[in-house]
Parts: sequence; structure tokens; C-alpha cells
Amino acid sequence: MTVNIHEMSIADYPEVYQLWEMSEEIGLSKADSQHNIQKFLERNPGMSYTAWVEGKMVGVALCGHDGRRGYIHHLMVHPDYRRKGIGQSLVSRCMFALTRIGIQKCHLFVFEDNFDGIKFWESLGWTKRVELTMMSQFIIE
Repeated sequence: MTVNIHEMSIADYPEVYQLWEMSEEIGLSKADSQHNIQKFLERNPGMSYTAWVEGKMVGVALCGHDGRRGYIHHLMVHPDYRRKGIGQSLVSRCMFALTRIGIQKCHLFVFEDNFDGIKFWESLGWTKRVELTMMSQFIIE
């Protein structure tokens, strides 16, 4: 099986969104509209990636930064293609993109009950931060 990884473009959005919808562990919202993802990609060029096998999208990772820290959002690998190194390859590309511009630390969010997700990230050397509490507020509803 040959996996091809490409920089994500907004033209990939319909397939990306369809892949995200397959997972209950990814919290989709209005922030994930095509318009908002396009703005994200424009603000963070060359940092988000898709994985393809025989013309079928099988993985995606959104990556960006705020100037000091990197963030990975909505990493997803199609269930039929998991445990083949695709997720790890996507993460590696994201981390390289962040390193290339001098970002030294990356964060991500995982739902507390997403045990498979937590296990995946820990297997890649990520550390669960138990001393932090995430807080949010809607600016516009």
C-alpha cells in the first residue's frame, strides 16, 4: 500500500469534512465551515496535510500556530487505514512544518473520554497536561 501525503488545499474540504464526520471523537462546529477552514489554511500555509491511498483520502491533520505555539486539530485517519503509520506520518509532517518556522512546542485537544486518541498521542511521546483546565467563551453565537 502506497500512501501519498499532500499539503491540504481548500479543494480537499468536502472529502476532509466527510472523513471528520466519521468520528465521534472530533467535535465539529461552525468553526469547521469551509469558509473558516479556508481562512485557517491561508493563515497557516504549508502546515496541514492529507493522506491518500489509490486516489482516496484516508487521513487529514490541521496544523497551525499563534506565533509562539503550534496546534494540531482534527487529526483523523479512516478506520480501515489505522495502525499503518498514517497518523504518525501526518503528525511528523505537521511537526516539521512548525519546526521549520521556529515553533518549539505544540499543543492539541483530545476529548477526555477519547481513550484511543489519548493512547495514540501518548505512543508518539505526547504528555497529558492534567494541571490545566481549558476554558472557552463564545464571542458570537
